[in-house]
Amino acid sequence: MYAIVDFKGAQFKVEKDLKLKVPFLSDLEIGDSLELDKVLMLKDEDDIIIGQPTVENAKVTAEVISHFKDKKVIVFKKKRRKGYQKKQGHRQNYTEIKIKEIIK
Repeated sequence: MYAIVDFKGAQFKVEKDLKLKVPFLSDLEIGDSLELDKVLMLKDEDDIIIGQPTVENAKVTAEVISHFKDKKVIVFKKKRRKGYQKKQGHRQNYTEIKIKEIIK
């Protein structure tokens, strides 16, 4: 069984016991649980339920495992023949969650 959920503007395919890297959730601590209630589609063996736009009474429960930063992305700007150079680094914050169950 799997589901397609909309979470913070991004769509994820989730299954039970799957670990996901989602945008940073600052208001949750490690070990907290959360519900993803925007379920767009459910598939259980041969049964497929597609929402209009979401599936009613369906939700996915998850648990926060960790907060972390992604690897560094280098931003380098340069204008030729002007002596202008600018180098910046950026590390995006993410939260790792584990899917506990999918409820129809």
